[in-house]
Amino acid sequence: MTPVTVVGAGFAGCEAAWTLAQNGIPVTLWEMKPQKFSPAHHSPDFAELICSNSFKASRLESAAGLLKAEMERLGSLCVPCAKETAVAAGGALAVDRDRFSALVTEKIRSHPLITVREGEVTEILDGNVIIATGPLTSEALSAAIGELISAEYLSFFDAAAPIVEASSIDMDKVFFAARYGRGDDDYINCPFDKEGYEKFAEELANAESVELKEFEKRDFKVYEGCMPIEVMARRGADTMRFGPLKPVGLRDPKTGHRPWAAVQLRRENEAGTLYNIVGFQTNLKFPEQKRVFSMIPGLEHAVFARYGVMHRNTFMNSPKLLHADFSLRSDPRIFFAGQMTGVEGYMESASSGLIAGIAMARRLRGLPPLELPETTMLGALTRYISSSTAEDFQ
Repeated sequence: MTPVTVVGAGFAGCEAAWTLAQNGIPVTLWEMKPQKFSPAHHSPDFAELICSNSFKASRLESAAGLLKAEMERLGSLCVPCAKETAVAAGGALAVDRDRFSALVTEKIRSHPLITVREGEVTEILDGNVIIATGPLTSEALSAAIGELISAEYLSFFDAAAPIVEASSIDMDKVFFAARYGRGDDDYINCPFDKEGYEKFAEELANAESVELKEFEKRDFKVYEGCMPIEVMARRGADTMRFGPLKPVGLRDPKTGHRPWAAVQLRRENEAGTLYNIVGFQTNLKFPEQKRVFSMIPGLEHAVFARYGVMHRNTFMNSPKLLHADFSLRSDPRIFFAGQMTGVEGYMESASSGLIAGIAMARRLRGLPPLELPETTMLGALTRYISSSTAEDFQ
């Protein structure tokens, strides 16, 4: 069987490599870690989680839950690994990020048809190839892709939330609960009264951010789906209360009432020693994060295991460049997958690698192209990526 090269061992690349190998097709999987890391990556393991450890809702009635169910039926690698390394998160599927990445890495490296090559790929390789290097694709390969597609990339800024040590949280000021009782009190809730919230919002809106470099200033566009919390605060005093700090579905057992606003902390690892501040992606300077986030009830003496960070993400104008199976219109031997195609979220990224892998396998086996009904989550996603008429694809 004709071999395939997959570039990038993130969610999309691992899913594509696994799918091809499971279909009897030998795969060479290139990953530049640990020889070289992007600005946001730190672990040598594959499928590394950066900004969150959550894969969103599990309920089949939700879009995210239905997507994961469809992926699992099609033989996904990431969904079963997520379930095996899950941590309590109410109605969401969240994982112990280290155990999850280690499990994906072990399964990929132990597959007899997958050969892992470590090192940076700097050019478009010959033969059948799936490029899944993500929104932080290295400069050299990014330039090669730009030359290949003869089109401008789209870019915007993404951000990751801080993580605090559980032992440093003042448990007398917080309470455990999941919104609307979904889950087994899986979140720590930090309740604000009106006065405390307004002081916090004011300080946050005026806090000092990291100054962007000149090339970043030219490209600066905040991504609405992963907005820095300080940008949200600057949009109005109540913006956060209708976003990540919404108190609906919560009742403080100490007062018997719904708080004015509530910051939620989600368990970051199975041991429960680390908690992620949900929705607090940020580009504030580290001392400012310590100062302002310590105003959150229960976090007055919080120890930060990781401060929030912000980085530029680069994407393709996929509707003009890709077919619904993620193959390149101008060169069908080349597929793209993952967040660089414009899908947003870990499992959405993985799903594109799954579809690219299935499509490549069917082509090599001489089978008809994969056609997914638009009434499925995967079908709707692939159609949007390949045929959106939105003026601003972002």
